[in-house]
Amino acid sequence: MTSQELSRTVDALAGYAMEKKLIAPEDRVWAVNSLLAALGADEYIEGGEAVQGPLAELLERLATHAVKAGLCGEDITSRDLFDTRLMGLLTPRPSQIIGEFWSRYGDSPQSATDWYYAFSQDVNYIRRERIARDRKWVAPTEYGDLDITINLSKPEKDPRAIAAAKKAPQSGYPKCQLCRENEGYAGRMNHPARQNLRVIPVSIDGQDWFFQYSPYVYYNEHCILFNGAHVPMKIDAATFRKELDFVTQFPHYFVGSNADLPIVGGSILSHDHFQGGRYTFAMERAPLEETLAFPGFPGIKAGIVRWPMSVIRLTGGDKEALIQLADGILTAWRGYTDEAAGIFDQTGGEPHNTITPIARRRGEDYELDLVLRNNRTTPEYPLGVFHPHQELHHIKKENIGLIEVMGLAVLPARLKGELAALAGALAAGADLGLPIAKHVMELMGGTVTAQTLPDGGGSLTASLNLRLQEETQAHAVPLSKGERRVLVVEDNELNREIAVDLLEEAGFLADTAGDGAEAVEKVKNSRPGYYALVLMDLRMPVMDGHSAARAIRALENPELANVPIVALSANTFDEDRKQSAECGMNAHLAKPLDIDHLLELIDGMTANGV
Repeated sequence: MTSQELSRTVDALAGYAMEKKLIAPEDRVWAVNSLLAALGADEYIEGGEAVQGPLAELLERLATHAVKAGLCGEDITSRDLFDTRLMGLLTPRPSQIIGEFWSRYGDSPQSATDWYYAFSQDVNYIRRERIARDRKWVAPTEYGDLDITINLSKPEKDPRAIAAAKKAPQSGYPKCQLCRENEGYAGRMNHPARQNLRVIPVSIDGQDWFFQYSPYVYYNEHCILFNGAHVPMKIDAATFRKELDFVTQFPHYFVGSNADLPIVGGSILSHDHFQGGRYTFAMERAPLEETLAFPGFPGIKAGIVRWPMSVIRLTGGDKEALIQLADGILTAWRGYTDEAAGIFDQTGGEPHNTITPIARRRGEDYELDLVLRNNRTTPEYPLGVFHPHQELHHIKKENIGLIEVMGLAVLPARLKGELAALAGALAAGADLGLPIAKHVMELMGGTVTAQTLPDGGGSLTASLNLRLQEETQAHAVPLSKGERRVLVVEDNELNREIAVDLLEEAGFLADTAGDGAEAVEKVKNSRPGYYALVLMDLRMPVMDGHSAARAIRALENPELANVPIVALSANTFDEDRKQSAECGMNAHLAKPLDIDHLLELIDGMTANGV
């Protein structure tokens, strides 16, 4: 990026900040100079074509400039740290945001949250372009329509970021990602940047709490309410009182708490917090299948919810009566044992029973859903007796927390590629024997590899570690190759995983790209010599392999442009090989990947100085 192009991009970002009222017109020169300083630029060049584009695109351009200028690393974590720093320069101070929020609250609670939710997106704390990637659908069930989402908005760290995080100095500040001290924090490789985070102080049951939105927005207006003190999660009568106080102040939101025990709790048990928002989950829509009567509480309607978990619903207008009854149910459940059902209140002094409570308004009434939880484990079910068992862990094995309890299954990002690969295979009438065998072997801690034989046949190799005293390696690779990195470019996730496994077993480092465009960007933004080889599939969406090879060969940096590229295709006729060569590829290999053939090819390239 030239100095003039950098100036125009900075101009565009400052213009965006003015449009979103993050800065006033009088702040523009100051904002431009602040951005230039962060970008290591000491001059502003007038003229040139104006830069246009969405916020994510502007930040991507500036982060790429920072990578090339050595201001940040090329991995996604480093780029996020840097672009958050830029947005932090344009984010108003906390006192301004707090004042605006409570001024709007004077009109209505919804007016305040509507503005604050939009603001959290405008400053890129909630990254709109990443949220838009999430895949969502509804699954009709006997319990109602359940929401399912594959979460793609939370970036997966690549190996470089993971390695850097391990090497990063350990710090006790902030104590966790929910502490107030995150507001404005610059972040580090093992802790996200929060310069663009602004939190709202609220009084909950007479205590200092803070309100913010989740950056990942699993559902509409997904908010987090956290204690001003770093104290652990605890479910008790005070929990019910705080939840009812919150929905009194924000009646258009629900609020719930994860349980306070491992496995049935959320990912953060060390800091007391709730989650809420403006969304109607399937559990809220579920009817009562049985009514209950509690002596001494005539004004409370109670019953068992028709839901796949054990849920008691309490509805009434008297908050204190609801709190008293909910606390009584909690106390009874804490000490409840039913050996026939496998429920034990404790084993070896370790408690197992707790509750996931959710509060909402139902017209003028208040409503509490109390979900009975038990986290007992056994050698057969080490992740929980009342938790999805091992045969479902290929879908998800993380905690079943508050969000899943209410009827939203948040699935890992890897399923997008896996489901797409499966759909494509089914549509093509493919034999799924190998993928199924691979999955079964991986569950057993083994591997499955395939290769094409010279006579046109094939072989399938299954490897399972049976803990023999001596282990052998399939390939003995010289140490010099063990340090080399291969970029695997393949849109089919299963094929990509197999290629990575084969390369890593052979002693190579592997990085991946899902299409040609992503591959070009990775090569373009890498340092010379970072990739020793690009293994390029040819038929891919967005940008095919031939186009990607031509784009790489056209890069300005000759050291990057000349990286060896090997085509990988099911088509290996002379015409196919010729087309790959014309695009600048060094070789053309057949699918599925034959690791021995690739090693021979690499040896040949090394010998010839390629």
